[in-house]
Amino acid sequence: MAPRTLGSRAAALAPLALLVAGGVVFASATLGVSVPVFDDHPGQLYRLWHVVRLGPAPWTWNEGWWTGYPELQFYPPAVAYVGALVHVASLGAVSVTAAYQTLVWLAYLAPGLTTWTALTRAGASGWLALPGAFVALTLSLWPALMSGVEGGVHVGMTPARLGWALVPLVAAALARWSEGAGAFPARAVVPLTAAVVLAHPAHLPAAVVVVALAALAAPGRGRRLAAALGALVVAALITAFWTLPLLLRLEHTRPLGWGALTLAGMADTLRAHPLAIVLAIVALAGLRLGRTASERVLTRAPWAMAAVVVLDAAVLEARGLAWLPADRVMDGFWLALVLAAGVGTARLLERVADRRGVPVAALAMGAVLAATALSLAGRDTLALWPRVGAWPSYAATERGLRLPALWAALRDAPEGRVLFVRSGVPLVYGAEWWRPHTHVTALTPLTAGRTIVNGTFTHPSPVAALVYRGDAGRGSITELVERLDGRTLFGQPLEALDAATFNAHARRLGVSVVVALDEDVPRLPALADNALFPARRTEPPFVIWLGAPVALPHRLESDRWRLTLAATPAGWTPALVAYYPLWRASAAGTPLETRRGTFGDLEVRTPPGTTTLDLRYRPGIAEWAGIGVTALGVLAWLLTPWGSTHRRRVQTGHPPRRTSF
Repeated sequence: MAPRTLGSRAAALAPLALLVAGGVVFASATLGVSVPVFDDHPGQLYRLWHVVRLGPAPWTWNEGWWTGYPELQFYPPAVAYVGALVHVASLGAVSVTAAYQTLVWLAYLAPGLTTWTALTRAGASGWLALPGAFVALTLSLWPALMSGVEGGVHVGMTPARLGWALVPLVAAALARWSEGAGAFPARAVVPLTAAVVLAHPAHLPAAVVVVALAALAAPGRGRRLAAALGALVVAALITAFWTLPLLLRLEHTRPLGWGALTLAGMADTLRAHPLAIVLAIVALAGLRLGRTASERVLTRAPWAMAAVVVLDAAVLEARGLAWLPADRVMDGFWLALVLAAGVGTARLLERVADRRGVPVAALAMGAVLAATALSLAGRDTLALWPRVGAWPSYAATERGLRLPALWAALRDAPEGRVLFVRSGVPLVYGAEWWRPHTHVTALTPLTAGRTIVNGTFTHPSPVAALVYRGDAGRGSITELVERLDGRTLFGQPLEALDAATFNAHARRLGVSVVVALDEDVPRLPALADNALFPARRTEPPFVIWLGAPVALPHRLESDRWRLTLAATPAGWTPALVAYYPLWRASAAGTPLETRRGTFGDLEVRTPPGTTTLDLRYRPGIAEWAGIGVTALGVLAWLLTPWGSTHRRRVQTGHPPRRTSF
């Protein structure tokens, strides 16, 4: 019996091994062992360094970008936490870049693995789950899907893809309970739901839909819904250390509203990706063919998610509540559609196997080939093989852009911040805003030890809004910064930006160095014979203007800075750092009044003759309250006796049936 059992297990894992092998081949050809540098990756790596160097508190001040910002308070922190944990737990044996590279590999492989797990737990055999898992692994669907291979792996939205991959695990954890058996699996569902929020909250609606449908899948719905709601509340409590300050400090960030979900856009997606239409048809078939309650949960999920997306787009966004944009919530619909189509495909193939006697392994591979053919008929619906040169490594980019020369020039430049005229650097010639590029300049604080303004991906800070549109006021940032590169700065066309306006912004932001691309120089009259930036240096493809040194606040302790001023008259003095309500200012031990300046910066009311300004940055009531609520949530999760609300096994028609291998 033992050899037969081992052989059966090996056969059951064969499709999973095949899926992993295909994923490893693709990841080896694209990601390799060198940290990726395409598009957003350098900035995501910087956030991991933020945790390693400054600690995990989400409100921690990071002075490296945008005159300072609590970088992880307004961006999901989970991926940065995990990467830093890998580095620290290995006692430094795994470098920060290697930890990030590992996370990118995991982000690529995870959706396929978790989808396979969800489908097999719902009742499909390993082979019959393979087509759905293959589509989840390779689905790109760009630009309609931000968490696909193109958005989540190539472009660098790694946290979004990892959060996306967690949703099928929620469904897998609920599979047995969906059938009416056993206690509610809160020990798994609570941390998984909390992890979805901390990885990327845009996927929370999908997780909630799965939990709600599982609660409604068996009798005793009132008690089951109460148990599910209780688990979701506890998950929310656990995430409060991040979400509570986030919600209470929303006025100090700017929502990124550059995407939009429209009927015309959906029509374009369907025309460009015929596989999406086939997935919808097979998912509809799954509504009829799904036999187990857990399969019915999966097949109903996309239609429930469609209602959520419509509600978000037509009601919430229409009223200005754009913190969970419908185009990002739509990612949950696409994943639910893949899961439902996976159920429909499994049951259709099972019927063919029963009636025609065709091995399920052959049918599964045939379905994979059919999905591949439909992808090729569309516009790269699935990421099947990388285009040559489309996945540049840091080493190759460093050589091609001569980055060591740039870093050396910036290290030797006068004290002050570096202003990048662009957010990134194109990797190919052309004029299209969307051409391949890298935000590698986001690493300047690490590689050159200089703090920067601009030079990063589209950022939600008020100072970023100032650079993009000319004001730091409230309101969404509605354009990707790549669309502005080489065209505008401070909300004005480069050709129309005069020296006086440029210099006023530079002084207020503490800028002593300006970096542009050589192709931008003819469109920068503001820097032609500019008295504030008299020296010019060329390090192709970069041109660098050097000005007088600017004394910025320097860190004395983890929470204390000091700024040296020229003797000033009484009044409001710029502190050369971004405003945030956790700042406190004093001079000679006397507390001073602070406010937000029109540039989104911190202003301090100083007495006449003040030459030294002390700044202190510490968590406030919202931050400590968040930690307290999280502690309560963890205790509730550990101590609550999560008993069954309905232990009786509920028959669902036919028992789950697995086709033999």
